[in-house]
Amino acid sequence: MISKRVLAQTRQLLPRSSVRRSSSSSVHSKAAPAMIAQMQGEMPDCNHRPAAYEGSTYEQILKTRRNHLTPNLLAHFKKPLVIHAGHMQWLYDHEGRRYLDMFGGIVTVSVGHCHPKVNQALSEQTAKLWHTTNIYMHPKIHEYAERLVAKFPGDLKSVCFVNSGSEANDLAMLMARLYTGNQDILSLRNCYHGMSPYTMGLTAHSTWRFPLPGVNSGLVHVMNPDPYQGIWGGSNCRDSPVQTTRKCQCTVGCQAGDAYYNELEETFKYSLPRGKVAAMFAESIQGVGGTVQFPKGYLKRAAALVRANGGLFVADEVQTGFGRTGEHFWGFESHDYVPDIVTMAKGIGNGFPLAAVVTTPEIAASLSQALHFNTYGGNPMASAVGIAVLDVIEEEQLQRNSLEVGTYFLKGLAELQQRFEIIGDVRGKGLMIGVELVGNREKRTPLATPHVLDIWEKCKDQGVLLGRGGLHGNVLRIKPPMCITLADAKFAVDVLALAITETLPENN
Repeated sequence: MISKRVLAQTRQLLPRSSVRRSSSSSVHSKAAPAMIAQMQGEMPDCNHRPAAYEGSTYEQILKTRRNHLTPNLLAHFKKPLVIHAGHMQWLYDHEGRRYLDMFGGIVTVSVGHCHPKVNQALSEQTAKLWHTTNIYMHPKIHEYAERLVAKFPGDLKSVCFVNSGSEANDLAMLMARLYTGNQDILSLRNCYHGMSPYTMGLTAHSTWRFPLPGVNSGLVHVMNPDPYQGIWGGSNCRDSPVQTTRKCQCTVGCQAGDAYYNELEETFKYSLPRGKVAAMFAESIQGVGGTVQFPKGYLKRAAALVRANGGLFVADEVQTGFGRTGEHFWGFESHDYVPDIVTMAKGIGNGFPLAAVVTTPEIAASLSQALHFNTYGGNPMASAVGIAVLDVIEEEQLQRNSLEVGTYFLKGLAELQQRFEIIGDVRGKGLMIGVELVGNREKRTPLATPHVLDIWEKCKDQGVLLGRGGLHGNVLRIKPPMCITLADAKFAVDVLALAITETLPENN
């Protein structure tokens, strides 16, 4: 049954919005300068009007960034944006232009920028108590722990709060090694689990790797079970409304999933000490790697294999958790298994620094072998925000909205795939979506970077902010705040169509 929220959106949805070239009107909330006026159309209305920007000039910001911030802070776009305000799914630059945020602060803004209920919870808490550390008890961390662990199945009832996804995965690595007494940890190629010195080795992307000794100590990267770019794949591998265009010969089960699992078994046979594995980590859907989904059943079988060899299975829910995939609250539930440890961050705090590791009491007890402490983990402000985020997800039915708007979005993008040869694959679940751009659909080769950047830029100029991912940066990442509407999804599809047409008219 369609939710009342989406039903109301459907009734209000206008005919296909007019996305057009024009020199007289702008997609933004005020007239845009001529340099970006070439790509214009009509975006959904928003009644919010932020206060005028009163900060440093654009030139001063660029100078400060160049002279005083470390060079690893790379800015998107040819002319980087200065964002000074946000409201739900909208962002505003220093000149008052409005943008539809389809990347959610890198999959971090879950319930909406500056959501009033979350803002109020934080404001009320800051008026009472900011910080004590956990040498003293304060109510909020206990209230939040009860609320959070109630979202988990089985014996996943112990939580340790930290501040980021890297910290959470770092701690999960430590717990797995302490609990099992084993050293070796597996992860999938193309995965991203953080950039701390510990998790950098777990992450399997050359682009995120510094040439330091010991980074790979005790870490093994196994073949990524990617039904689109991998060795094996077919037309019914993924748990998604949209499948790959690769042909499938399966009659019973999934041959691609079987083949990838056999490769994992080979790693256990030849590259690991028998029965002495500490853990395997897996994202439920790979995020930074380009929204890669796995063959159905793969993670469930992988978890059983790891446990049979003495290890724990860790679900990285940093991007897929908190209802983003729609059908379930946690991404691992779509894979029909219960992990031993779950890590989470990003959407847990809607942009506030908050992360957590949830596990069983037995595994959590491994941390009592020595002193372990996190100064800010579960502080009163973070806990108040975390509770408010859970409240909003439930009260506004954002998990259901993710499913319904996300499915509509995916099907709209699949229609674009039929129109444009450069769209090689559309994939995802809920509001965790990827669009892979290719130069040759048969060979699945990446679209040339200049073309990808042009399309990306034109979407921005038209008022839609997308992310990019994958090893070659050719996957458009669509992971917006979960409050977006059908009209927002429709507008984004139209803008992408125009951007492709403008960039590669011969591809239309």
